[in-house]
Amino acid sequence: MERAEAEAFLGLAEVVHLASTTAEGEPVLKTVHGVVVRGAIAFHGAPVGEKIEAVGRPAVVSCEQVVASIPSYFTDPERACPATTLYRSAQAHGVIERVDDPDHKAEVLEALMQKYQPEGGYTPLDASSPLYRKAIAGILVLAVPLSRLDGKAKLSQNRTPEERARILAKLWERGAPGDPAAIELLRGACPDTPVPEFLQAPAGCVLACALGPRDVAEAVDLLEGGYWNQGVSREAIARALLGSSAWVGARDAAGRLVATARAISDGSRRAWLYDVMVAPSLRGRGVGEAVVRLLLGHPAVRGASHVSLGTQDAHAFYARFGFRDRAALPPRPFTSTEMQLVRA
Repeated sequence: MERAEAEAFLGLAEVVHLASTTAEGEPVLKTVHGVVVRGAIAFHGAPVGEKIEAVGRPAVVSCEQVVASIPSYFTDPERACPATTLYRSAQAHGVIERVDDPDHKAEVLEALMQKYQPEGGYTPLDASSPLYRKAIAGILVLAVPLSRLDGKAKLSQNRTPEERARILAKLWERGAPGDPAAIELLRGACPDTPVPEFLQAPAGCVLACALGPRDVAEAVDLLEGGYWNQGVSREAIARALLGSSAWVGARDAAGRLVATARAISDGSRRAWLYDVMVAPSLRGRGVGEAVVRLLLGHPAVRGASHVSLGTQDAHAFYARFGFRDRAALPPRPFTSTEMQLVRA
């Protein structure tokens, strides 16, 4: 990884591992919540114990993410050797320092709160505030300057483009949790990988089979004008996107999000499609059809025996995929009264 990417990855890690030694040479290995502040990975703790004993000593801080397990048969039907794991990792070397300046300590603690309690619900930390002055003075804050920072992303860069394309297709076919996101990471790391059939898009667009937090703002911009979202706040739309079982989209040549679609599914019996939207400038070019086909093929949706959606004006469009008006369907083998809870 480039240094900036490795630093960002380290800063976003849910936990980091800290390895050092005591003055007697005994190994110390801790798992801590860390944030990157002022060019160092910082964390807090009680002012007693092994962590404080390691102050002033060399340390290694690391984090990792398993992206996907790749079975050997993805690329070779007989040999076990190609079995591997795709992952990302970062490792920093430095000397553990004690942070004593109250303002610096407050900055670290505030960063920890923003990372692990992003919804707020507290008064921001200020070293001069009577609310926090005593607590900040009593807590231990340590930091390891990122003197040497290494990041690695093992995402099949050593494979041929054709092998990577086969891996993408196999990941989509397997459809384990995390496989769609792994596909996007692999494509980002290896842009020369041929586009597999399930990601084929109209000219000038690139399909994405796993959108995420960085796409929320652009997706909400597209969706808040939809008739079904009238009166719905941007925050509510964002929560719905992030809470979906599947969320796909398309980007233009400049990387801007120009289409979005999501689904809620139990993966077996029922799935509902929601929030299908294409930027007005790209409508009529097949982008909407490509995005819906991708969503219907998503591992969270394709196994559902009943897929539903609601529309006021796009009946002909969805009929292309086999959707039918509920009134035209055969009678159900049972009778029931459908009920719905609507929260004000």
